[in-house]
Amino acid sequence: PHFASPKRALVTLIEKGVPFETIPVDLMKGEHKQPAYLALQPFGTVPAVVDGDYKIFESRAVMRYVAEKYRSQGPDLLGKTVEDRGQVEQWLDVEATTFHPPLLNLTLHIMFASVMGFPSDEKLIKESEEKLSAVLDVYEAHLSKSKYLAGDFVSLADLAHLPFTDYLVGPIGKAYMIKDRKHVSAWWDDISSRPAWKETL
Repeated sequence: PHFASPKRALVTLIEKGVPFETIPVDLMKGEHKQPAYLALQPFGTVPAVVDGDYKIFESRAVMRYVAEKYRSQGPDLLGKTVEDRGQVEQWLDVEATTFHPPLLNLTLHIMFASVMGFPSDEKLIKESEEKLSAVLDVYEAHLSKSKYLAGDFVSLADLAHLPFTDYLVGPIGKAYMIKDRKHVSAWWDDISSRPAWKETL
């Protein structure tokens, strides 16, 4: 329940109104490294999804799969045109490659270092905050012209940001990084107040 990545899959399933069952994996006991779990997710990370005979892992891949398979129900999280889809994919990639890495460093070194038994690196924390700040400046400029990342509709690109940004404004204690940017703050207030996200939490 405390790990962020499975929440990307959960919020997408809830948004699309897809019934599902959650099966807890105890990472502290090493259940994610046991053969039964590695058969589903060979890298031993969460989440993994089983849909009948079909298996898929990696949270963003799960999001895309669910949004495509259940496209006809719930909100269209991929956009109505190929151009919309291009924007969704572009901002999903931005989240994964540009937004996520510095925020993951902050998460590991502020939230999880003591629990996982390694010293937090203050220099890395400072560098990561600077990198994330520069990324958020780009978001601020973009969101001054667009209600959501991919346009005027909520998409997977927005939902993908929810779990780790929730850490940033909550337990990491750096909410000012969002709140000090007017358009990013309005966007965050909008997407984080969605019923599907509240249910996920």
